[in-house]
Amino acid sequence: MTTPDPRFRARAVADAVLYEGYLLYPYRANSRKNQSRWQFGVLGPDGAAAAGLGEESSLSAQCLIDPGADPMVTVTIRFLQLQRRQVMDDAGAPVAELSVGTQSWLSWDEAVTQELLVGPLTPAPLVRALRVPGGADTDEIADSSGQAVGAFVRSRLPLACELALAIDHDGRYIRLTVTVRNVGPPPTDKQDAIARSLIGAHVIADITDGQFVSLLEPPPDATAAAQRCTRHRCFPVLAGPPGDDSVLLISPIILYDHPEIAEQSEGPLFDSTEIDEILTLRVMTMTDEEKAQARATDARAAEIIDRCDSMTPEAMRQLHGVLRDPHLDRPQLIPQIPDGIEWWDPLADNAVRPDSDAVVVGGMLVRKGSRVRLRPSRRADAQDLFFDGKPARVTSVHEDVDGQAHVGVVLDDDPAADLHEWYGRYLYFAPDELEPLDSPEK
Repeated sequence: MTTPDPRFRARAVADAVLYEGYLLYPYRANSRKNQSRWQFGVLGPDGAAAAGLGEESSLSAQCLIDPGADPMVTVTIRFLQLQRRQVMDDAGAPVAELSVGTQSWLSWDEAVTQELLVGPLTPAPLVRALRVPGGADTDEIADSSGQAVGAFVRSRLPLACELALAIDHDGRYIRLTVTVRNVGPPPTDKQDAIARSLIGAHVIADITDGQFVSLLEPPPDATAAAQRCTRHRCFPVLAGPPGDDSVLLISPIILYDHPEIAEQSEGPLFDSTEIDEILTLRVMTMTDEEKAQARATDARAAEIIDRCDSMTPEAMRQLHGVLRDPHLDRPQLIPQIPDGIEWWDPLADNAVRPDSDAVVVGGMLVRKGSRVRLRPSRRADAQDLFFDGKPARVTSVHEDVDGQAHVGVVLDDDPAADLHEWYGRYLYFAPDELEPLDSPEK
């Protein structure tokens, strides 16, 4: 079985970050909040923030590397480049909206994804100038019969940025400072500022022969070094699957380590990390006219409307959520029978799982598989005296109708232990007759 590349997982999360806020519900160009989009990770051109025309020009973050003999780092800078979509009528004149029959086309600010890759390289001081060219494309607009009625002219301004890397050593660790800066010329107005900005800017870094150290939950010997790491307008987290620390995402929004896209989410909704179910229900309440306006705004908006319109009841129930127990793989104390249910009610059995339930003995959880030493004291059976001091393995934990716990065990030195376990013929002792032999669980 092939292990999935951890970069694919990181990229899926990065894509969600990249387009976060790209288009806001109700997904129409005339919506007030869609007049001021691009709220996350915007790096404006030089002087834009001071002039009140745009955002600050840089982001930076420090991260820790636990290096091997020859660590190599690859840095990928990702962002959106604004693309102005201007509608032209059949005479070649720019218009805000073109309508033919029931069809409409709007002028609108789209965006295209840009990726700038640097590396692989040895962690070392570096300043690298990076450029993204501008350009223009023209696409014909046709009505339902295929007749040309106008055109889209999509234009992009050139972008200029730089990546700066710096390193210092903190004990056994390398502290890597990553800075991304927009070095484009000062803007003339707000429209020019956003057109020359890096939108949704973030960084994916991956390493070979080494690993990144979590800044949220560093190992004990890295805690002090992690606390000395600084960041500006971004949040670095481990982005591979749990157990893989080879990929780091420097995100403009706060995330936790090893983030992932919820499997219940069938597609992006863009609207500032809103809950999919809520937004989907809102889209379903839109009138046909409002949906037509949204479809005319942006191709991605049209995808959202179509997906919501075609959603099945099963898919909607899926969006309602999944209850997850973060401690599912840990032993649980014997549960209480829910209020209103008598012990003899078959529903009471649903609260009991002898093969995974646990009981506290000497401040430790004892469950199936735990090793204990027997210390019989209740003298319920004279034969129990022969088991005093013997080591045993727990097979199950039970509770009777009076609320008393009973722990089933098989003896380590019983030659018929496997047979007893196969038949379910266990020895039973009270929790205070057991002495735990395992180390405490963390």
